[in-house]
Amino acid sequence: MTALPDSTDKKLGLVIDLDTCVGCHACVTACKGWNTQNYGAPLADMDAYGAEPVGSFLNRVHAFEVQPEAGAAQTIHFPKSCLHCDDAPCVTVCPTGASYKRVEDGIVLVNEDACMGCGLCAWACPYGARELDQDAGVMKKCTLCVDRIYNETLPEEDRVPACVRTCPAGARHFGDFADPESNVSKLTAERGGMALMPEQGTQPVNRYLPPRPKDTMEEVDVLAPLLKPVAEEPKGFLGWLDKALEKL
Repeated sequence: MTALPDSTDKKLGLVIDLDTCVGCHACVTACKGWNTQNYGAPLADMDAYGAEPVGSFLNRVHAFEVQPEAGAAQTIHFPKSCLHCDDAPCVTVCPTGASYKRVEDGIVLVNEDACMGCGLCAWACPYGARELDQDAGVMKKCTLCVDRIYNETLPEEDRVPACVRTCPAGARHFGDFADPESNVSKLTAERGGMALMPEQGTQPVNRYLPPRPKDTMEEVDVLAPLLKPVAEEPKGFLGWLDKALEKL
């Protein structure tokens, strides 16, 4: 079994704005592309164009319809990947020590050379954030693009996870939660960032910003202006005609 560090120097993670996410899946495809090309064994796509395609993804976007107490129903797009928990059960349950949490930045990773694909970590994760790559036979998960964020050969603006860099709506933010002055810490404080399923006791690092209340207005009949009388009593020729017809 792998022991968790008592503390970490940093707490790198993501803030995801559920008010801004449009469910375009750009983060999913960017994650798949970067990790297939760079990190460990490629993420499998088996029978991709067949009747029963199977593939591994480190990030997925779910969609839910919610009904606020007031107003119309809303569709909420909910991206989900590894939350790099402080008390990560996927780490402590691993029988080979393949899963571990780094002291320097708090990122949870998998040593693929030590992983035997038993699936215990996926069973222990309450968020369903791990996937067994059936082609490679090892467990895969979000790495926060660890091979990207420290890569000094990349321009500084590119040294963020691929999902963050590619999000067209600016719904994903990356930073150090251990620093109260970081962008993610400030966003969490200002917008009431929430942990996912805190009752599980895993202490996830990532945070979600709740949707803002939507503007509401009274229901308007778009045909009303066309149906409203121009005048209560007709005037001019129409007034004379109306009076003449009344005498008949």
